[in-house]
Amino acid sequence: MLDNRVAVFVVFGLNGAAYGSWAPRVPALSDRLHVGPGPIGLALLAMTVSMLLTAAVSGRLVERFGARSVIFGSVMLACVLLPVIGSLTSVAWFVVTMVGVGAASGALDVSMNVAGVGVERRTGRPMMPVFHAGFSFGGLAASAAAGLAAAHHLSLARHLTAAAVVIALALLVVLRGLPGAVPRDEEAASSPRVAPGRRPVLWLLAAVALLSAVAEGASSDWSALLLVHVHGAGQGAAALAFSGFSLAMALTRLGGAWVQRRVGPTRTLVVGALLAGAGLAVAAVVPVTALAYAGFALAGAGLAASFPLALGLAGEAGKRDDDSGGEREIAFVTTIAYTGFVGGPPLIGGIAQFTSLTISFVVVAILAMSIAAAAVGARRARHREVTAQTLPPHGGLLS
Repeated sequence: MLDNRVAVFVVFGLNGAAYGSWAPRVPALSDRLHVGPGPIGLALLAMTVSMLLTAAVSGRLVERFGARSVIFGSVMLACVLLPVIGSLTSVAWFVVTMVGVGAASGALDVSMNVAGVGVERRTGRPMMPVFHAGFSFGGLAASAAAGLAAAHHLSLARHLTAAAVVIALALLVVLRGLPGAVPRDEEAASSPRVAPGRRPVLWLLAAVALLSAVAEGASSDWSALLLVHVHGAGQGAAALAFSGFSLAMALTRLGGAWVQRRVGPTRTLVVGALLAGAGLAVAAVVPVTALAYAGFALAGAGLAASFPLALGLAGEAGKRDDDSGGEREIAFVTTIAYTGFVGGPPLIGGIAQFTSLTISFVVVAILAMSIAAAAVGARRARHREVTAQTLPPHGGLLS
């Protein structure tokens, strides 16, 4: 049977590939539907809302059916919907389809991260940054393929059908290697559990993921505009800023587990946050175009570990004595983090509208650095939880 680590890495890559296949073809879809940015934006908003709602309940689905089953169902749904996207002729059906895409994405994000945490527990080694590197590389490969398809005038329907077939076949190859349902000890499963929303450690880990999502979304949506309007770069050259950000993030994630093993997750998050903040600040305020590119690359490297480590630590915070648990905690952190991808770019745009792009990116730099404080706070909150759990039943800190 295929090794769990390889299987989970591939699934992360397939998630990135699914998104990277259709997102770059939105201009072709817009032409096909004969609509402007408004209806496209409405459909993407519907997708995001669906993703948020599905992520919120996916923890319970994974807890009941196991990560493998939810991964299979969500990837197959995405593979059914990809050809549908390529064949749409109605804006109304586009919105409906995007709701389905959002549901598939939300369920897959939670279930694949639960699977990743399960592999970490089985091996005793940090792996989450490496798994998230799979997502990055999957997205890069699929977006490159989408660019080739567009350049060679391959129809949207044929391109997305081919992508769906490749993704489905790859999933079937690795399916048996994915972690299934975790056998539960009845006593551990019936033990009282604190709701995720009542645990400070999970709110702080959610803050880490949320701030990372805001910084990543700002770099994705606004970096090119910053290069054009502030640094005077051409549009084609400006687009390379986010490419450098993404590539630096993907490559750094490959080494993220190695760093985490040597310095620990909290120090990894703190150092990464400071590097990301410094890179974004340099890109914003230093009037040298080359340094702006370097700044975005540094930001990508600094943010590389934030999202995967936040989810990995959330899963660890939900671990039971029988090595099960963590599904609801991962779903909680994922759901909150998604709001950063949704609300971050418009927030930065609003700040830029009333001030300037430079100031808006300085704000993003400060938010990125704030990940360090949230990471330290999460470690302390977790320590307090563990200390409280080990106290005698009628004891206390002063007893």
